[in-house]
Amino acid sequence: MNTGPGLRERDNAATRTTSQPRTRVRPRAWAELLLIAGLFLAYKMGRLLVDGRVGESYANAKLVWHAERALWLPGEADVQHLLLTSDVVIRAANVYYAVVHFPATIAFLLFMYIFRPEHYLRFRRILAWLTAAGLVMHLGFPLAPPRMLAGIGMIDTAAKFGPSVYGPPQTDTLSNQYAAMPSLHVGWALVIALGLITATGSRWRWLWLAHPVITMLVVVGTANHYWLDGIIASILVGALMLVVGRTRKQTGSRPGKRAAKRAGTSAGEPVRAPAPVAVPAQLRRNLDYLAAGEAAYLATFGDTITDAGHPQTVGKPT
Repeated sequence: MNTGPGLRERDNAATRTTSQPRTRVRPRAWAELLLIAGLFLAYKMGRLLVDGRVGESYANAKLVWHAERALWLPGEADVQHLLLTSDVVIRAANVYYAVVHFPATIAFLLFMYIFRPEHYLRFRRILAWLTAAGLVMHLGFPLAPPRMLAGIGMIDTAAKFGPSVYGPPQTDTLSNQYAAMPSLHVGWALVIALGLITATGSRWRWLWLAHPVITMLVVVGTANHYWLDGIIASILVGALMLVVGRTRKQTGSRPGKRAAKRAGTSAGEPVRAPAPVAVPAQLRRNLDYLAAGEAAYLATFGDTITDAGHPQTVGKPT
């Protein structure tokens, strides 16, 4: 009668089931598409709300420029001069600024949704909160980019070499060009890199950090952003990584209303694992004997298991 191992395996399986956290279900695709489309429209519309504050934007630009010099940050013009040494390099930088930003973010979200659903919600939330924080700062601190400032030794590389994503600021109704702080180009690129580093296990995954580094050099060298724009965006990403990650660890996955009702708890309360069942020491010892070959052992010493399921005392050989 070999019941010991089966009982122990079922007990271990029950323990693993109650102790392991439940994996968060992948969100519905249509709901995610609507949400991301809504965030994109809010981003575009929110930027337009800053229009009409041109004078304040230029005043803030002078403030940022002098603050960078006080902080001993390198000059943006030095990076641009390096890019201007080659037509191929400066055109590649313009293409990187114009083309990579949105497609890379969409590709990242699709990859996480399809292949890494356990990490998708966290980094989608980080992107959403970062964009929302960026819109608030665009409204509260409008900022003209370096390409609009005269006397700092920088030019609009996109307008001179192409391709350009902006028209003349006076007639451009599709985008607000006075929303440089923070740089969402840098912020989104950093989220992509950190997400891929977190969700993949290759030893080469740290090379994804090249994306935000290149993005920072591109946005500065093409005179679209200041160093501080990228630095502030990076600080926001770091804070969101801590806050969103900490929130997930504390709350975990919450059950729905039906599951909570079945478990006898409210929908907002975490599901607690049932207390482990206390197993008598004598029964535990007998089950161990059975698992090690109790058939031969019991045949030798004549001990049995009663019909009621209560094990008799298993003695040692005399």
